[in-house]
Amino acid sequence: MKIAIIEDDINMRKSLEIALSEYDEFKIISFKNAREALKKLDDSFELIITDITMPGMNGIEFLTKLNGKFEAIVITGNATLNRAIEAIRLGVKDFITKPFEIDTLVEAIKRSQKVQRVAKQVKSKSKIVDTNEFIANSKSLEKALNLAKKSAVTDATVMLLGESGVGKEVFANFIHKNSKRKDKDFIALNMAAIPENLLESELFGYEKGAFTDASEAKVGKFEASDGGTLFLDEIAEMPLALQAKILRVLQEREVVRLGSTKPIKIDVRIISATNANLNDKIIAKEFREDLYFRLNTIPIKIPPLRERREEILDIANWVLENTMKKYEFQNKSFDDEATNRLLNYSWPGNIRELISVVERAVILSEDDKIKKDDLFLESREEKRSINNLEKELIEEVLNSCSSNLEEASEILGMNKNILEKKIKKYGLK
Repeated sequence: MKIAIIEDDINMRKSLEIALSEYDEFKIISFKNAREALKKLDDSFELIITDITMPGMNGIEFLTKLNGKFEAIVITGNATLNRAIEAIRLGVKDFITKPFEIDTLVEAIKRSQKVQRVAKQVKSKSKIVDTNEFIANSKSLEKALNLAKKSAVTDATVMLLGESGVGKEVFANFIHKNSKRKDKDFIALNMAAIPENLLESELFGYEKGAFTDASEAKVGKFEASDGGTLFLDEIAEMPLALQAKILRVLQEREVVRLGSTKPIKIDVRIISATNANLNDKIIAKEFREDLYFRLNTIPIKIPPLRERREEILDIANWVLENTMKKYEFQNKSFDDEATNRLLNYSWPGNIRELISVVERAVILSEDDKIKKDDLFLESREEKRSINNLEKELIEEVLNSCSSNLEEASEILGMNKNILEKKIKKYGLK
């Protein structure tokens, strides 16, 4: 098993290398920071072990960039992150607080190894999360669904709002399938998952010779979705310079490939999505107000799973059935304690987290009853989010250095001006 360790503390990094090298089945490659890792990670890696507090790019930003491509284990010396880390369940399978016994980490690695080994035995590589059907419904979801149905028959731009993992892409696909464009392509693009320097060529395409590696022309997402629907996810991550160009596309209904001067007419319906507060982004001059109004003709807010608790068991049992079928397991079911844990957990990662947890529990459970310990969930009271995580992290660093901004910005790997803005945003002293 090829494992990447991302840890800025040289003593911890070397200790992990030495300890894990004693296991013949592990091949360890370590990186001193997240940026270095991003440049060198490829499909040969099977697991990521990363710290949270690192200079330049912290572990949360790093995992967000990976966008669930790898299974991940988080290690951190900041114990209060234990509850908040569940907000990044996409890619994160275990959370270990420093200091820890190496056996604890090895057990987590072997859990991941078992999941991946079982997954490789399956010929079909389709993921359960890719479904475009609504498995269950609730009163709180009904309002959003009704609005989606009404907007589907129009060509108006729709903005889907809601926390990460609530099913925004499923909603976008639902709108497309119920529109007059249903026989044309539905194309999705995650703005946060593509490096900034590649986003423009991905959207607009390019001509042969437009830049050094452009050995042949390429059609962009706008052209590819002509007649259909283009779903732009995580639009808050869109660079300002690109925002102006997308605004022009919406106004003129035409695109110009990189390396060309010839406009190409397009007929595309745009659906966008974000979990960020765009009003705050507009005030901070990070998002164009005119583009916001263009994209936000019909806003649809999708409620989080904690407000749709009557859906939890229906979705969990649907995932259970599909996972058993997918991996050819004998019949399994949740015992009473596991059922209660599913119902009482706050699901900060929403439906995406629920699907991940149940699928993994089915694989790891040893008998026909899935127990609460098979879910690997920690009971907690507070509802957390990425913003809560960032606020906690900044607050603790400030406390540790007696509110010295220079020292805090160095520890966090964050520009001092940005740190001051975040302190104001979170109301910290």
